[in-house]
Amino acid sequence: MSSSKTPEPEGLETEEVDEPQELEKLESEVKEMSEKILQYRASLPDKLKDTLVSLLAAQRPILPEGSEPGTSGDPNPDAGQVTSNIPADEDQETIEKIRLLKDKISSNASSMPVVLKRMRESGAYSEAMLQIVERRNDQPDILILEF
Repeated sequence: MSSSKTPEPEGLETEEVDEPQELEKLESEVKEMSEKILQYRASLPDKLKDTLVSLLAAQRPILPEGSEPGTSGDPNPDAGQVTSNIPADEDQETIEKIRLLKDKISSNASSMPVVLKRMRESGAYSEAMLQIVERRNDQPDILILEF
C-alpha cells in the first residue's frame, strides 16, 4: 500500500493540455454568438416591420378616384378631379371587380340565417341518429325512429 502514483497513459496528458485551449475556444464562440443574438434582437424588429409594411402596401387595393376610406365606399362628391395614371379600361375593370365582390359579400351575409338553420337541423338530426343507435344497442331487436 504505497502511495506511489501509477503511470498515466500518454493520451491523458495531452487531453489535459487541450482542455484549457478548447475551453477558451468555446468561450470565444459563445461570446460571438451572444453578440450576434444582440445584433439580431436590435435589427430584427425593424426588418420585420419593413417587410410587413411592404407586403401590406403590395396587397392594398386600388380604390376608384374620389373615394375615401369608410363604410359606404361611395365616391366622395367633395373630392376634386384627380388625373389617374391607370388607363380607363383597367379602372373600369377594378370598379367592376369591386362591385362583384360587394355583391358576393352581400349575398353571403344574407344567406347566413339559412345556413345557420340548416346547421342546427343537421345537429339535431345527428343527435337523433345517435339516440337511435344507443337505443338499438340497448335493445338489438327493436328499431325506434324518432325525430
